[in-house]
Amino acid sequence: MFQPYTWNHVFFMLGGLGTTIWLAAIALVGGSIAGSILALVRVAHNPLLRNAARLYIFVVQGTPLLVTLFIAYFGARWIGIDVAPVVAIAVAFSFYAAAFLGEIWRGAIESVPQGQREGSHALGLSYADAMRFIIVPQAIRIATPPTVGFFVQLIKNTSLASVVGIVELTRTSQIVSNATFKPLDVYLTAATFYFVVCFPLTLLSRYLERRLGTQTK
Repeated sequence: MFQPYTWNHVFFMLGGLGTTIWLAAIALVGGSIAGSILALVRVAHNPLLRNAARLYIFVVQGTPLLVTLFIAYFGARWIGIDVAPVVAIAVAFSFYAAAFLGEIWRGAIESVPQGQREGSHALGLSYADAMRFIIVPQAIRIATPPTVGFFVQLIKNTSLASVVGIVELTRTSQIVSNATFKPLDVYLTAATFYFVVCFPLTLLSRYLERRLGTQTK
């Protein structure tokens, strides 16, 4: 017998939204750490390291995210690592985010005018000091808007975690829809939740793009 669609179901979905935001935040933090390393390696002088980073990015970006999630979900137990499924999925999202953030930040580093590099060398700075004090601070300003934009996409992509049983917003919507047989009402509510979270971030990304773009000219 189907249940009426009530506020209790909405609150249950809000709990799923919390998991969605948690997954996206973990992926952003983990992806930022690994992505920053990838970006620096991609612009390094060592061709072996550059090609290794390029290969990683090529493989991850060329593999459907859902397949990556399946590999993480089933692979952890296959190799004998006993972790909670949500932890395996969070790690998978972090590796996924690293590939895209690494490319975003590599592009930002390479978009810093060549004159800045030449000036740093003229001042006698080493490559590491030039990157630390001159190139990277400017690259951060350039990379911030697309990074915020990618975070929006990351929030939306967490819906794929529902396929492997992670109880985030989309999964809770499926559960409530099956219980109430009100799919339109339920998924309109879910869409509203996604919109409320993602739309302000989209506006922030556009604002930062205008503001920082003007300041870097």
